[in-house]
Amino acid sequence: MNCQKDLFQLPDDVAYLNCAYMSPQLRTVEATGHAMVSMKNRPYLLHPEDFFSTVRSLKEKFARLVNVPQPERIALTPSASYGLANVANNISLEKGQEVLVAGDQFPSNYYPWQRIAADAGANIVSVPAPDAENRTAAWNAALLEAISEQTALVALGHTHWTDGTVFDLKAIRARSREVGALLVIDGTQSVGALPFDVAEFQPDALICAGYKWLLGPYATGLAYYGPRFDNGVPIEENWINRLESEDFKNLVQYQGEYQPLAGRYSVGEQSNFILVPMLDRALDQLLDWGIANIQEYTKSLSAAPLAKLRDMGCRIEDESQRSGHLFGLRPGTNFDSDVLANQLQNNRVYVSLRGDAIRVAPHVYNDDSDFERLLSCFATARKTNVH
Repeated sequence: MNCQKDLFQLPDDVAYLNCAYMSPQLRTVEATGHAMVSMKNRPYLLHPEDFFSTVRSLKEKFARLVNVPQPERIALTPSASYGLANVANNISLEKGQEVLVAGDQFPSNYYPWQRIAADAGANIVSVPAPDAENRTAAWNAALLEAISEQTALVALGHTHWTDGTVFDLKAIRARSREVGALLVIDGTQSVGALPFDVAEFQPDALICAGYKWLLGPYATGLAYYGPRFDNGVPIEENWINRLESEDFKNLVQYQGEYQPLAGRYSVGEQSNFILVPMLDRALDQLLDWGIANIQEYTKSLSAAPLAKLRDMGCRIEDESQRSGHLFGLRPGTNFDSDVLANQLQNNRVYVSLRGDAIRVAPHVYNDDSDFERLLSCFATARKTNVH
């Protein structure tokens, strides 16, 4: 796969290595947005079928992306927190049970469990990253060990949002099944850039915000809900999630049944005639590239620069233990943090500081020159007594 920068509008003097913060927009997605904004000037051209057709298309494409045979198991959400709230609304914890999370997990994948645990007298068990040489393997081992007969729910990311640590979801799923615990995955920082196979990992729910690795606009998201949630209660009651809502003439014949499977969980006004077509177009491009190709491109692009940064004194997990599209650099005391921050700013190199890691998140619009600029910033900030 070659660099795809020409499909975006990134200027040449910017090294944007920060897709985990927010993706830049594809030119085709921008054009779709402009066209759909203009469409609102002519509402008489919108027909009842238009409320459903693009939504169906988007569900089908996301289902292909994560290998779900039934697109009806996909719901549209405005955020990860919305998708997770639907899960929390349909879980009954008992006093003394436990919800297992990773240390420093993203807040939207913590607060819902904190509330329902507090209401039930259950406990949150947070497993911190170990200070170990083989950090990823040790962290996965600690998570597996923490799953017990008291565990009712395991809620994780596929990759940790601060540094790209890849969690062993197959092993965690197997262990969670042994104790009868649910597995809920926040795929916001992986789906779209790292292959995710629902059939392989078998989560009970997979929740993804759309504005990062799915290359969509802000306030969009997609969620998969497995059989455990087929008869659940959504967090809002809207007309379009009810059975036979396609029949506008008979909407006042109030319907007690929901749309089948995950159809009940989509946000109200899910037909959003601007944002949904934009996200739909973004998924076209992702499917065309192939997620495995995106992951391979980012791994290959970063391999040599990361080896040089490791030689300079940065702590970086081995490639086999992390993702290629998102990883953490831990400079420690080998670099002057103020000098490094100034160098990054002055050279327009965009990364994020998350916890003790400098989070770097490349995509297919990046090339060797972006990493050369990153290396130059670290070289300037490196303390002279480091050997």
